[in-house]
Amino acid sequence: MMLFLFLCGGVWLLGRFMNAPTSARWQMIGLIYVAFLAINVALPPNNPLRIATGGDGKLWLVMGGLAAAAYGYRRVLGKIREQALSQEAERAPAPAAPSALGDSEVDRYARHIFLREIGGTGQRQLKQARVLVVGAGGLGSPALQYLAAAGVGTIGVIDHDVVDNSNLQRQVIHRDEMLGKPKVFSAQAAMEAQNPYVTVRPYNRPVAAEMVDGLLQDYDIVLDGCDDPATRYLVNRACVDAGKPLVSGALSQWEGQISVFDPANGAPCYRCLFPEPAAPGLAPSCAEGGVLSALPGVIGTMMAVETIKLIVGVGAPLRGEMLIYDALWGETRKIAISRREGCVDCGHIQG
Repeated sequence: MMLFLFLCGGVWLLGRFMNAPTSARWQMIGLIYVAFLAINVALPPNNPLRIATGGDGKLWLVMGGLAAAAYGYRRVLGKIREQALSQEAERAPAPAAPSALGDSEVDRYARHIFLREIGGTGQRQLKQARVLVVGAGGLGSPALQYLAAAGVGTIGVIDHDVVDNSNLQRQVIHRDEMLGKPKVFSAQAAMEAQNPYVTVRPYNRPVAAEMVDGLLQDYDIVLDGCDDPATRYLVNRACVDAGKPLVSGALSQWEGQISVFDPANGAPCYRCLFPEPAAPGLAPSCAEGGVLSALPGVIGTMMAVETIKLIVGVGAPLRGEMLIYDALWGETRKIAISRREGCVDCGHIQG
């Protein structure tokens, strides 16, 4: 027996040294076993070679039987495991072919990937996403910054204003050296400096009825942070027609509000909540009534959060709800909002 074990050990080590396949090493051990078995069965009991190799053929037959049983048991387990994996693969939905993340991106987005709700799959979804931000002002600034930092692959920004000195109190994406420059190019420079892995598409123009429908076709989600009522209604109607969710935020002095308008998924649209623009003077603009510098950061960042949730498909986006934040008193509250029958913009949509 010791001779058999010595020979087997020698064959295994020699095969490993020569980088021989494992299957070839087992075949050589099998040949040694067959040789030992033949010696103990064919030669007479008093033969020196038979005595040196154990002297009893029954012992080798039992060893062979045990080895065969172990091999068969392992093969059966392997077949069962293959069948289980095959059935699991058939039941699992076929994943989309997401864009791969490079090593630097994996390191950059590690804190996202560690989140159970996002992980590597969610981060690749963010990389594939296309988001349009209307307005590069107070709300657009933090939303754009955090969408870029989060790794949203394609970010469009449309605005026709230039950076003014009075903007810098709250529009944190712009810098003093960008005064007089178009806001979209100022925002683009800041986003690309922050994250070179995102694609920024600047549109230095006002939102016009003749181009908004075509523009929205290139994007999955729209964020509206503008302060012009006519533009809000125009963007809302375009999102309704295109079936795209609209993440909307608004500000007034110390208070901000945010909601996700998405009639395609049963939620109301912007016009359901505000059928007509507010009367002149009833809702003063930031230039008329003022605004706390940090308030756009709070609401704009919440808009980025809602957008990430929509892209990854996690949590409960603010569909059918409006979150209101009162910075002066440190209070938040939610109100339920619903579809309005006969809405001019979304009344034709079933749901």
